Amino acid sequence: MDTINRLTKIPIDSLNFDAIAVVTNIYRIAQGLRNKMEQEVLSEFGLSWTAFSMLYDLWVWELIETKKLAESAGVSKATVSNITKTLERKELCFRKSDNRDRRITYLALTEKGKQVMEDLYPRFHKGEIEIVSGLSVDEQKIMTKLLRKVIRDNHF
Repeated sequence: MDTINRLTKIPIDSLNFDAIAVVTNIYRIAQGLRNKMEQEVLSEFGLSWTAFSMLYDLWVWELIETKKLAESAGVSKATVSNITKTLERKELCFRKSDNRDRRITYLALTEKGKQVMEDLYPRFHKGEIEIVSGLSVDEQKIMTKLLRKVIRDNHF
């Protein structure tokens, strides 16, 4: 059965087109943002979006438990572990075990990792500015407020 046939079987009055439009556009902008940043900024540093997200959190927090990093990046602990291996090979971060509980692992940036983030972030931020350049400052604030409401209401 093709998509059109599937959709035509749904009663039209049961569809909330406003919700469809909002969610579709959030998805499109998220994908577009990710693709733009990976192609125009992150590729130069050999980083994926998720690897950058992890490095950013390490840069901000300096030392963070892998479980909290997974939650912050919105990925599994296994994904954090796999990406950490790559970042360690690139000498951008290192693992540190908790002295009291060896099951708990922390991550931190190396000096090289800090330097990469100091070089990378201004370029990344320039991309952020370009993406929202068509919006006024007031529109940016309204969008931020509304997106935070969606995040908060859904516990994302």
